[in-house]
Order: sequence, then C-alpha cells, then structure tokens
Amino acid sequence: MIDNYIEGFSSFFTAQKHTLPWLIPQSLPGIIDEMIAQVNDSYTVKDGIAIHQTATVERGVVLKAPVIISENCFVGANAYLRGGVYLGEGATVGTSCEVKTSIIMQNSAVAHFNFIGDSIIGNNVNFEAGSIVANHYNEKKDKQIRVMLHGEIIDTDVKKFGALVGDNCRIGANAVLSPGTILAKDTIVKRLELVEQV
Repeated sequence: MIDNYIEGFSSFFTAQKHTLPWLIPQSLPGIIDEMIAQVNDSYTVKDGIAIHQTATVERGVVLKAPVIISENCFVGANAYLRGGVYLGEGATVGTSCEVKTSIIMQNSAVAHFNFIGDSIIGNNVNFEAGSIVANHYNEKKDKQIRVMLHGEIIDTDVKKFGALVGDNCRIGANAVLSPGTILAKDTIVKRLELVEQV
C-alpha cells in the first residue's frame, strides 16, 4: 500500500514487519537496529547511531538511538532526532527541528523549526518553516487515531501516528497535518492550512 504513495518503499525497507503505515512507527526502532547492523564501511556507527561519511551534522544536534543518517544528508544545529529515525540519501533536517520515530526518504527537506512525529515522509517532499506533523490527539478524550483511506474511515488501533506523506508533496509554512493524515503524491498544503481528514 505504501508504494502507492512512496515509490520503491517496500523494496527498500525489506525489514519492515507491517505494510500499514500507522503500524510501522510502532516497530521502527527495531527495523532501524536491523538496518544499522547491515550498513557498510562508509558509515560511522557508535552506540546505535549510523552516520554516513558524506553527511553533515552540525553542532548542538541531539541524536538518540537508533538513528541512520544516510549519504549526503544535512542535519542543522540544535536538531533533535529520537525514538528511531531514518534519513534517506540527501535528506535535510534543518535548524531546531524535532523528528520522532519517523522515516524521511531521499531528497526530502524539513526546513527549520518543524516537528515530525511517528510518520513516513516520501521522496522529494518539502516542509517549509514551522510546519508540523502532529502525532497525538491532545484535545480529545478518545485518543485513537483514525485515517481516511479511499473514502473509508479506518480505526488504526494506535494512539500515535502522524502522517503518510507521498512523494513530491509541498507543505507550506506553519501548516499542520493532524494525526492520521494521508497525503497522495504531489499534494500541496498551503501556508497556515490545517489538514484534518477525519
């Protein structure tokens, strides 16, 4: 199913145990641990963190294992990656961003001052400054995440899931993707827009 949104996803993440996007974050730390065990000598691996020799990680970045930072990635000052994070080749996480338990695929950019939680972000996606992927319903008594898929509301049976963002999406500055957002390829979310699908 994810391959309909992110080209080649399932062939790349061969270690995944689930095909439903809202279940992958639940097992992502284990998946990344398995991937770290298989990286080649072009990565420096220490304490559950694998950084490619061509990646740039600026001062003040906090990395909490497991994390993979791939070839030609950039992680800006004071970024915070935790809970199992994979950055694909050429991905950018800018200044003061937080990424929690998420996959960010090739050549995607989380500009600066963003939060991405429990999400799967496709290739060539751009998040402008201040845009957020919320992963939890703070304001609701019923914390269960529901998603809209092909016109049907599905109960995911999870309480934390941010978004599945397809390839080539553009998310405008200060936009918010509510928990359970699923965006088709090439979607444009305007600046200051709130996306609530259910």
